[in-house]
Amino acid sequence: MEVQPDTGFDRDLQSMQEFRLAPDGFVRYLSTLFDESSASKLFLELRAGLDWQQRSIMMFGRPVVQPRLVAFHGDLGLGYRYSGATLKAPGWTTPLLTIQDRLASILGVKFNSVLCNLYRNGDDAVGWHADSERDLGDRPLIASVSFGAQRRFMLKSRDNGDRLEFRPEHGSLLVMGGDLQKHWLHQVPRTRKEVGERINLTFRTVCRDSDC
Repeated sequence: MEVQPDTGFDRDLQSMQEFRLAPDGFVRYLSTLFDESSASKLFLELRAGLDWQQRSIMMFGRPVVQPRLVAFHGDLGLGYRYSGATLKAPGWTTPLLTIQDRLASILGVKFNSVLCNLYRNGDDAVGWHADSERDLGDRPLIASVSFGAQRRFMLKSRDNGDRLEFRPEHGSLLVMGGDLQKHWLHQVPRTRKEVGERINLTFRTVCRDSDC
C-alpha cells in the first residue's frame, strides 16, 4: 500500500508525518517525542516503577494468558472494561505524568488513562485487534509512546486488506484517530530475531459511565 506522508500537522512539529487511511482515519508519527537521553531515563523508570503483571483475557469464551506484561494507570479509581475484565487505575506515577504533560502540550489533549505494555523479547506480542471498546467512545484518539527496542507495528484494513507498517523508534509517538478503529486492525507480531525489551504506552480517554 502506498501512502504519501503529509508534514505540517502542527506548526511547531515539522517532523511529524500524517498518513490518511480510508475512509476517514489517520496515523501521525513523530520519531522524537523525547531525545535519546530522556527516553532512556524514562524507560528505566517505567521498567522499575510500574506493577507489571501477566494478565488473562477472554478470547472466544475462554481465558487466555496475554503474551506480554501489562499495567494500567490513570485518574484515581477510573475503570476500563478491557477484554472481559475491568481494570481500575491506581493513579499516576511521576514518569507517566511527565509523558502525559508532554502529550498535552503537543496534541492539546489531556488523556485520563494509559495502558502500558512490556514486551520482554520476541515471543511477546499482541495479535490483530482494534481499540474499539465502548469505554473509548465512537472515534477514539490514542497516543502510543514507545521506548526501548524497535518492533514491527502493523495496520490492516478490515475493508480491503491494505496494510501499513511502522517500526516505532525509542522515544517516539504514534497517534491513531478518526474512524481508524472501526475500519483498521493493528498488531505487534512475534519475531524470531533477538530483540531487547520494549515498553509501549497507549494513552487514551476512557469515558465515565455517565458519558458512555
